[in-house]
Amino acid sequence: MPNAEPFPLLYRDDLLVAVSKPSGIAVHRGWSRERIVVLTVLRDQLGRRLFPVHRLDRGTSGVLLFALDPATARGLQEQLAAGRMSKRYLALVRGITADEGLIDHPVPRSPGGPRVPAVTAYRRLATFERYSLLEVVPQTGRLHQIRRHLAHLSHPLVGDVNYGRGDINRKYRAEYALHRLALHAWKLAFDDPWSGTRLTIQVDLPPDLSAPFASLGLAVP
Repeated sequence: MPNAEPFPLLYRDDLLVAVSKPSGIAVHRGWSRERIVVLTVLRDQLGRRLFPVHRLDRGTSGVLLFALDPATARGLQEQLAAGRMSKRYLALVRGITADEGLIDHPVPRSPGGPRVPAVTAYRRLATFERYSLLEVVPQTGRLHQIRRHLAHLSHPLVGDVNYGRGDINRKYRAEYALHRLALHAWKLAFDDPWSGTRLTIQVDLPPDLSAPFASLGLAVP
């Protein structure tokens, strides 16, 4: 279980705060039975109530956005639902993908729920042996959408214990010290709720991904 350490703040104003979420910690206790979750740690860190705008899987690192009041949270969630919030991820997958593509495949919105339309775009940034580094842009927000879609494409994420390959995960743990899901929420862009201007928040790879990627000779643009 991760320690309850302060999270690096990527952005903060009177309405919003964005943090760099590490891999291995859930966003909200409603999505996990763990005692330590991002919402409670950040609440104690800032000394005020927070409202999640979106979520990241436990194993995913990267930009995570919170609102400081319910009205702002609702407005940003409306942007997300309308497709005006852009989320870009970096993903290391098995196999050599096409240069770019669009995955249109229904997945559940919630555990055990019915399948609903889901669309994910991707482009290949680099390759290592028979693996590809992708920039992935989900156009809808479904449960484990990126992980499910890449597995559906027969290009599962390295380090994915649910939808990936155990032999590949073991190889990358042993040879490259990659002990986590190879998925990072790289950039988040949305309309500022106060000014209406476009904001883009970006966070570099954390050491538990940047070091293995460097060993593979993968350079992130």
